[in-house]
Amino acid sequence: MSRIALAIGCGGTIGGAWSIAALNALSEQLGWDPRDAAIVQGTSAGAEIATMLGGGFTVGDLVDMQLGLASDERLAAHLADTPSGIPPIPGPAVPALSTLTRSGGHRALTGIAPRGRGDAGWLDRLATSVCPPGETWVDRPGIRLVAYRPGDDRRIAFTGPGEATGGDGALSTAATLSQALRASWAIPSWMPPVDVAGRRYVDGGAASTASVDLIGADDADVVYVIASMAGLDDVRGPGLGGLAEATLLRRPMSAVLQREVRQVRSRGTRVVVISPTADELDVLGANFMSRGHRAEAFEKSLHTTRATVAAALELQDVR
Repeated sequence: MSRIALAIGCGGTIGGAWSIAALNALSEQLGWDPRDAAIVQGTSAGAEIATMLGGGFTVGDLVDMQLGLASDERLAAHLADTPSGIPPIPGPAVPALSTLTRSGGHRALTGIAPRGRGDAGWLDRLATSVCPPGETWVDRPGIRLVAYRPGDDRRIAFTGPGEATGGDGALSTAATLSQALRASWAIPSWMPPVDVAGRRYVDGGAASTASVDLIGADDADVVYVIASMAGLDDVRGPGLGGLAEATLLRRPMSAVLQREVRQVRSRGTRVVVISPTADELDVLGANFMSRGHRAEAFEKSLHTTRATVAAALELQDVR
């Protein structure tokens, strides 16, 4: 039986909604429960989804949440907590100009970005709500939340107490679930960085949309990647908004994703990448943090992702 890993990338409010729709289509077409994956790794918005799956919620629960039909008050509260699509005015920057020489994703910008002043309490409340009483991490093994450590240019997957292996620094047990989720979501200039064990972390998406290469050959035979902000093709949305989003965000992130996928495939691991089509990007819009557009984007994505997922599975011949 194949060992399956699931990597869910960053995407903000809209990308997170699209990712849940894509995950729902993947689950239906494979007849598979994502909670059964050996590894569920999330970055930023993907870390939210990994947290909810780790807390025992089904994909159907997450779909109902996005539709405003959640029966569990924790999910209803989390949806109501969705942050504004406009960040608070950031604080003064603390320049680390040495990061300007770094390449890949948006690593360089973390050194000059102003300090975000967004309230990450909504993420703390979600993390706390899914942990067993008195515990700081979910019961389910294999949950990994990825953050970026600008100080030494490392991506770290927080794993929860007792789970990290390897010793190369890529996996860490240092953070609580709340710390790991807030760190993974700490978008530079939007949300404040998070200190864990004396080290500073920001949004994992600043370095890689999904950090596929942190999933080792011994972790999985098949990796399903759901990436709302990157892809294997040079796809973009229409118009000037689509061009700006592609130039500033999608192309740099896609280049990193493509490199990681090649690396993981070279180990003999099958990788299936699911990302939006140009038509879907048109529906999602250029502002992936648009709270007011979330419901419409999700409802349309519930239908469009069926064909998108089917095409990705057919391309990799995994069914």
